[in-house]
Parts: sequence; structure tokens; C-alpha cells
Amino acid sequence: MPSPIITRQRDLDDLCERMEAADILGFDTEFVSEDTFHPELCLIQVVTPRELAVIDPQTVDVGGFWKVVAQGEHTTVVHAGREELSFMLRAVGAIPKRMFDVQIAAGFCTNEFPASYGSVVGKFLGRQPMKGEQRTDWRRRPLTDAQINYALEDVRYLLPLHERLTQTLAKRNRLAWLEEEMAAWQQQIIEAQERKDWRRVSGIGSLNARNLAIVRELWHWRQEEAKRINQPPKRLLRDDLLVEIAKRKSDQPDQILAIRGLQRGDLRRKARELAAAVRRGLDAPLERDHRLPQGEPPSQLNLLGQFLTPALTSICRRAEVAASMVGTATDVRELIAYRYGFGGADPEETPVLLQGWRAQLVGNLLDDLLAGKKSIRIADPSHEDPLAFDDFKK
Repeated sequence: MPSPIITRQRDLDDLCERMEAADILGFDTEFVSEDTFHPELCLIQVVTPRELAVIDPQTVDVGGFWKVVAQGEHTTVVHAGREELSFMLRAVGAIPKRMFDVQIAAGFCTNEFPASYGSVVGKFLGRQPMKGEQRTDWRRRPLTDAQINYALEDVRYLLPLHERLTQTLAKRNRLAWLEEEMAAWQQQIIEAQERKDWRRVSGIGSLNARNLAIVRELWHWRQEEAKRINQPPKRLLRDDLLVEIAKRKSDQPDQILAIRGLQRGDLRRKARELAAAVRRGLDAPLERDHRLPQGEPPSQLNLLGQFLTPALTSICRRAEVAASMVGTATDVRELIAYRYGFGGADPEETPVLLQGWRAQLVGNLLDDLLAGKKSIRIADPSHEDPLAFDDFKK
């Protein structure tokens, strides 16, 4: 029989009391994100060493739940928990003291990242979580027993995964790597709550500095208006329309409304606000465009990058660490540019591959290759990883 769904405040308060006594717990959420500014929380699934539970946020105040998860010395286990932590930050402005994300942990034990929950469970526990409700609209009530059971599957294996992955990481001396990565990951989520990341607007790659200033002001207007009316920002004003307004550089409402796609009634009513945003962009002092390199990098940079990127992949595959978590081809080129001073690389800004656990795993070796302290050779052409790295001999 499925665990009863918690729909009464008294039952949730009792659960929170039991959670406070646990030294480890896991949780997951079901949410819908296509109709609101912030994702709409629909369910919370919880697991402790003693019980499984489903909480219905539509019927109870979950503020106390978030406080219990954020406080105390317990370990909190999640899978790909970015949205879960975002819910917590918006609710109580805090996150758990001890976090363990099984997706990140698995990336230090296998070549796959990001791995789905089912993939991680299958690889490390030999089980297969139940499927069948992926297309559920979690806002609708009442929930069926099948839906509740499906929701519980997302937390059923979290604690066994924590145990198995911790054992594997300890055996490979990688627990410190996970701790470092978890700290950086959590900090990124915290910063993302407040970051005004207007540069993620698609289609701005070819815009000049003045166009970008207008994009920035339009983006800020869109964020505030979308939050006010509780609507996804891109549903209010698509990126391509935002960019087109910026290209026109006109603060005249009639000229803005002449752009195809801006004839919707709600946007027509906002024409003067759009025009005011354009005017702010036209009047704003220009920022230095950090996308532009400080000097044209030589053609050798891409060539060396193409040479060393497979080396990174080979090192990671042998170590059973997901290369996609370690670094990208861009990260390799940044290391090369830093070492040789290509493209105006900042000598005071250490590349990501020369920091922390990444330096231990691959960065120092790649740096030695660039410095001539190591050499690459083909050891076994028929092997999955044919490359070998040797100390350079004069």
C-alpha cells in the first residue's frame, strides 16, 4: 500500500518532528514550470531511514518543512537537486548544511554525467525505478495511488545510493573531490537566485555595445513585469522579439509595435513601457564588452586545443570520472591561453582546470604536457584508450 499523502498541517508537523531526529534524509519535488514565473511546487517526497512520505503543498504550509531540512546536522540527499534548493532559498533563504547529490557523486565514479535517476539506480544498486507517470499534471487533484507510488520512487533509493556511492568514493579517495564540487555547486545556485543574467538572451552574439545596452534594459523590464503578473518571461516577450527591438534602436511606441510579433493586445498596452526601456538603453553609458578577446588568439590555440581535448577525455575515461563534469574544450583552450599568454589571457585568473580536484585529475598533467615535462604516445591502437602519458626524456 502506498504511504498516505500528507494533506493536514498536523500530520506535516508530526513528520517534521520525526525528521528532526534523523541523521540523514532525502527529498525530491514534482513541479510545473511552464505557466508561472517561478516553478509551481506540486508535491514534496521525503525519505528517512524509517519512512517514506508525500506532502501536498496545495493543502499545507510547507515553510516548516523547509526550515527543518535547512537546519540541523543531518545529511540531505537529492538527485539533480538544483530546483529543490531553489525552492528552499525562495522559501527560507537557506540550504542544508550537508548536501549529497547522487548525480554529482555518480559523476566521480562513472563516465556518465549528467546521469538520470534511473541510470544511477540501475548502475549502483541493480534496480529499476518504476515508470509510467512522467506526463502527469501534478497540479490536478485528487492524485491516484499509482501517481503517489510513482512519486515515492524518486526518493525510495536515495539513501541506499548515498551509502553505496560514499563507499565507492572513499575507496577511490574522492570524498574530498565531492565535497569541493558540492560547495561550488551550492554557491552557483545561491548566486543564480539574484544574478541578473541578461547575457543569456539568445541571439545577441552579433550585437554592438549600444544594442546590448538596450537588450539589458528590456531584459530587466521583462523580468520585473513577468514576476508581477506571474508569467514565464519568455512567454511575455520572446528573446527574438527583444533582440529585434534592440536592433531597431527606436524609442517610438508606434515603431516598436510595427515589428511583426508585437501585435498582441497585452504587448500593445505595454508599448510605452517598452519604449521607455529602449530609451534607458540609448542613454546608458556603454559597458566594456567582456565577450571580445583582448587580442586575436593565434591559430595555434585551436590546434593545441584539438590536440589536448582528447587527452582530457582519455584521462577521465581511465579514472572513471565523467569528462563532461571535468571540463570542456573551451576550458582546455583557456588553460592553453593562460600558459602561453594567448588572446590577452589574465595571468591572475587561474583556469578552472588548474583549480582543486580538476588540477589533481587532469589539469596538472595537461600543464606538464604544455611545459614539455610529459609526452603523449600511442600505447595500444586497438585499446579503447590508446594514449599513454610519459615523463619526457631528453
